[in-house]
Amino acid sequence: MKDVLLFLHPTFGVLGLLAAVWVFVEALNASDANRRRLWLASLAVAACFVLTWVLGGWYYVVFYHTDKALILEGPYPWAHSFFMETKEHLFFIPLILALYLPLVTRFRIDVNRTARAMALVVAGLIVLNGLALEGAGAIIDWGAKSTLAEIATTHPVPAQAKGEQ
Repeated sequence: MKDVLLFLHPTFGVLGLLAAVWVFVEALNASDANRRRLWLASLAVAACFVLTWVLGGWYYVVFYHTDKALILEGPYPWAHSFFMETKEHLFFIPLILALYLPLVTRFRIDVNRTARAMALVVAGLIVLNGLALEGAGAIIDWGAKSTLAEIATTHPVPAQAKGEQ
């Protein structure tokens, strides 16, 4: 289950980012013809970010404690102490913005310049914050893998354990 969560969490995050880019482009070209598509794209952003949050929270509560210990004992403890700590405090920003986006896109942004500007700003902030969180996640993963690589090189597996005779 751990691997499934580690796959699904960033996957839905990236899908949410792509949907936010979709909203941004639709808002740039706002018209009555794309109004429904814009709103549906904003719902996709919200759904993807809620799924990302639930899956990431599940992983964090159930499994992350072992990764944290591994990272803190490894060569790059700052992968947790800076990047995970930062992620723990900032993850809610794109989530709140993603939940707000469908409310903004319900307005007629093709005729309401203020609502259009708000949709563009919110979608843009979702993309920027989401990319920062994705990058932080990659660094955290790298910190754990670096520790495992260090353990593998300093404590090689005996030939008998590998199945060699």
